[in-house]
Formats: sequence, structure tokens, C-alpha cells
Amino acid sequence: MELHQSEIEQKKVLQTLSPAKVILPVFIGLAYIVYDFYNNMNPTELVERFSQASAIWILMAVVVLVIRDAGYMYRIRHVTQKALSWKSSVYVILLWEFSSAVTPSAVGGTAVAVFILNREGISFGKSLAYVMVTALLDNTFFLIAAPLAIVFSQGSVFPDESQFGDFGILSMGLKVTFWASYFLIFVYNVFFAVGLLFKPEAFKWFLIKVTSIPFLKRWQHAAAESGDEVIIASAELKGVGGGYWWKAGLSTLFVWTARYFMVNCLLEAFTDISVSGHWLVFARHILMWIIMLISPTPGATGLAELVFGRFFYEFIGSFSHAVAQFWRLFTYYPYLLAGAIILPRWLAKTGLRKKNMNSDKT
Repeated sequence: MELHQSEIEQKKVLQTLSPAKVILPVFIGLAYIVYDFYNNMNPTELVERFSQASAIWILMAVVVLVIRDAGYMYRIRHVTQKALSWKSSVYVILLWEFSSAVTPSAVGGTAVAVFILNREGISFGKSLAYVMVTALLDNTFFLIAAPLAIVFSQGSVFPDESQFGDFGILSMGLKVTFWASYFLIFVYNVFFAVGLLFKPEAFKWFLIKVTSIPFLKRWQHAAAESGDEVIIASAELKGVGGGYWWKAGLSTLFVWTARYFMVNCLLEAFTDISVSGHWLVFARHILMWIIMLISPTPGATGLAELVFGRFFYEFIGSFSHAVAQFWRLFTYYPYLLAGAIILPRWLAKTGLRKKNMNSDKT
């Protein structure tokens, strides 16, 4: 007997969320650490710099990380209109971060996020709507923050391109890479916003028309399904007031500000940075993140460390490569570990809950 389409999708999501998925990003990360150590790190300098690091600023980085995750939990509770408890919000955020860590940034994790919310007892339509809202808010933040970073830094937000040499995607030029990523996010977000908030039926019609072109024909079925999903999500969002969007927007600003400020704390732990320097660090992190969004590796592993080392080279020199690994030790690997540990228990717990809910209905 063939699996129902929803069961097939669920099976794919469970494969994505498998704890075994941590193997690839960890392997890539370790391989890059070895490469980085032999090419960019001095063992004597590593011991000396870490022994002299400010424990207060490292502690501040941890505090900012906790505050950021608390902000994510508040936002998901607000976006879901408090359908999630605080405990459920913890599970949702940790597993959402885990799914982001084991999937390429360029692919995205919408299906996984919808599965997580749906498994927590939120209907498919509402889960889809809430995930789309968070994606829309995050992308809007990038689109607004990046030009502001460029304007207020008077162009110095881009580091010297000669530092990048001829390495992979960066060989085409840092600015070109950034603007290509920015343009793709802009086009996606504009069409997505129009479809979700104003004209969902027209959005589906457009997708079907575009994929009716002969060489795009094979994606027409997927495009039609995406159009249907946007129509469902749009219907679920009807009636939410302005207060809903303002709180969601402000919480988005809060969590991304906290995410970026963590790098300021880590850099300050190893060197003294002026106030203007901190503004430049913050601005560069915004642009760095947009470049990371097009990474083909799980959780941008490899590219994230590479770009970090180049973006902040002028503040701490070649030691920026070591700080990049330290940064990922805080912001990436803990979620791989946490997800792999809590996932089996969460699946069993939510599976039992859904089973009981279904038995109550019959």
C-alpha cells in the first residue's frame, strides 16, 4: 500500500531530523578546523590569547545567547497566539535550531518547522501560517538592516576583498556575492508577502504560469502545492490585528540584535574595540549572515567560519580564525547536541499525545 502524501512528507521530515544527521556537519566542521589550524593558527598565540581573554565578556556572550533564545521562545509563543506553552516553546526552538544546523541554509527548513509545530498540537494550516510569518519577518529584517549597515558605515562595512583570495563562491567578489544573495531574498520576500498577506490565489496562478514554461514543467506540481499552502496560511492569518504584527516585528528585531551582539562580546573578550568599532562589527555581522544564507553546506558549516575569519580580520588579525571556531562552539554545536539528545524523547512524547487525541475523537 502506498503511503499517503502527508505520510511521505512526514517520513522525509523525520529523516531530516534524524540524530544521525549530525555526522555530516560535524565531519565538515572538524575538517575545516584541521585545515584552519594548519594554515591560519599559531598554537603559541592560541594559548596566550585564550589565557588572557576576558572571562566577563565571554560570560556576557553566554548571557546574550540565552537572552536570544528566550526572545525566540517569546516570539514563537506570540506568533502562535500562545497555543504553545513555555515548555513546548523550548522544545520547538531547540529542534528548530537543530533542523537549521543539519540542513543547508540555501534549502531552508519550512517543512521541518511546520512538522514541529503540528506535532505540538497546532493544526497544519496554522502551523504553516506561523512558520511563514517568522520567515517573512526574518527576511524583512535582513532587507532593512543590510542597507542601513552599508549607509551608516559609509561603505566600510565590506572588508578588503583581497583577503578572500580565490576561495570558492567568494572568488566572484564579496560585494557581488552579497548583492546576489540580497536580491534573491528581496524577490522571494516581495512575492511571498504579496501572496501570504494580499493575493494568495494570484500567487498560486503566477507560480503555475511560470512553471508552465517547458523547461520548468517538471516543477509545476510542486509549485501548485506551494500555492495551495500559501492560500491555506493566508486564510489562517485573516483577522489578526496590528498589535500582532508590531509585537512580532519588535521581537524579531530583539532576537536578531541579540544574535549579532554576541560576536561583539566575543571579540571584546580578546581585544579592546572602540564604540565606532563595535558598530562596524555589528554591521558586518548583518552582511555576513546574508552571505551565509546561500551556503550549500549544513548550517553553513565551513563557509560560516571562513567568512567570519575574513570579516573580522582587521580587529584581531589571524586570530579571527580561532575566534570563529569559538563562536561556532557557542552558537552551532550545542544545538546539534541538544537536538540529537531531546529529539527521540520529544517524538515519543508528542506521538503519544497525538495518539491519545485521535483516540478521544473516535
